[in-house]
Amino acid sequence: MNVRKMRLYDTENVHSGEDRDEYEKDYARLIQSPAFRRLQGKSQVFGAGSGDYYRTRLTHSLEVSQIAREVARRLGKQYAFLERKEHPGLMIDPEVVECASLAHDLGHPPFGHKGEEVLNRLLQEEHGLKYEGNAQNFRLLMFLEKRAGSDSGLDLTASVLLAINKYPFCIDDPGRQKGVYRKEWEGIDFLRRTWEMPEGCATLEAQLMDLSDDIAYSTHDLEDGIRAGKIPMDRGFFEDDRVVAHVLQEITEDPSYSAEDWKGIDQAAMVKQVLIRFYEQWETIYAECDREPSRTRREMKARWVRTFASEVGILDDPGSGWKKVTLVRDGQQDWELLRTIEILKKLAWVTLIKDFRVQRLHKRSEVMIERLWGSFKHYESGRLIIPPDWLESYEAQKDKWSWERLAADYISGMTDAYAEKVYAEFYASRSGSIYERD
Repeated sequence: MNVRKMRLYDTENVHSGEDRDEYEKDYARLIQSPAFRRLQGKSQVFGAGSGDYYRTRLTHSLEVSQIAREVARRLGKQYAFLERKEHPGLMIDPEVVECASLAHDLGHPPFGHKGEEVLNRLLQEEHGLKYEGNAQNFRLLMFLEKRAGSDSGLDLTASVLLAINKYPFCIDDPGRQKGVYRKEWEGIDFLRRTWEMPEGCATLEAQLMDLSDDIAYSTHDLEDGIRAGKIPMDRGFFEDDRVVAHVLQEITEDPSYSAEDWKGIDQAAMVKQVLIRFYEQWETIYAECDREPSRTRREMKARWVRTFASEVGILDDPGSGWKKVTLVRDGQQDWELLRTIEILKKLAWVTLIKDFRVQRLHKRSEVMIERLWGSFKHYESGRLIIPPDWLESYEAQKDKWSWERLAADYISGMTDAYAEKVYAEFYASRSGSIYERD
């Protein structure tokens, strides 16, 4: 048995052409799924529908998949041990990382990070349950999405499921903030044990997907921010001590922050250095592009992506005995460039997410999700207003899933526009026929 291409469930009753590779089947299942299509209506940074220029979760996922696929091809030529296929978790297949990248944001609810934050708070306060976008991915892929004749989600290959699993933990264990909900963890843990994966270690494909996501986030979101005028390309802005302080604060207050990663570094000085470098590069490219902002934005983004992606490599990780996908220069982890990615990510966060107009949209989103939750959270009243197929699914699975979890599933699956539509039906005056199709 090829453990990389094994599937968790017996779905022989589902027609599946034999003329395609297993990863080609995974790719088709993903891009033809409703959950994937709904990404076009979910916020990346700016609200979906803010304009036809700005990225949504869908275009972001496509861009991550392009970066990951190309880097995977290069690594396959660069590292001989990958060809030896010594361990199923120490392999990198471009088709696998492409599929994982396309699926990595499926679990995010409407209204971006604010939607995730609000659903998690409501579920924890009222029912002691957690909500987290990465865990919700596996709810979708292993249960909520349906294929004809199958009740096991999309039933993806082990390789793709484990390449999506960048946090290889059960989120329901005490103290865990990231991971997989317990029911799906049973399946993921079974695959990990079958592969003999070291505890707490992600596959190389999962690590590459995660790093490609960081590269996209730290470059593409800044391009959108410049286009929107949220990041003024003015030296005074990039030299402003308040901007430097805000970026530094976001870095140090991030839950994933490790002081060890910044040991011996004057953090404020490095933030200033990266911001000025970013601006001076803009000035250079702006002149090269005949002072045309649109061309400059695209070229700026392309050069930063190339800078980061060209240094992606693989090192031994002495701490775990496993291997690590990271940025590598001269055979060593390139901490300077890793910190640069983090600074640019936080610059995007400070200038875009923290903008008061975006915060107003977040407040509006918070109110909508809270009131939608209030409408659906009780079974007796919620069952009357939830679509029939969702009610049927609950009745068939209620020994495994609580109503509160399924209500959160329903809300989290909404696009931004659909959440607003349902909210308006409940709480705003509305004209039109009740027979308009959802």
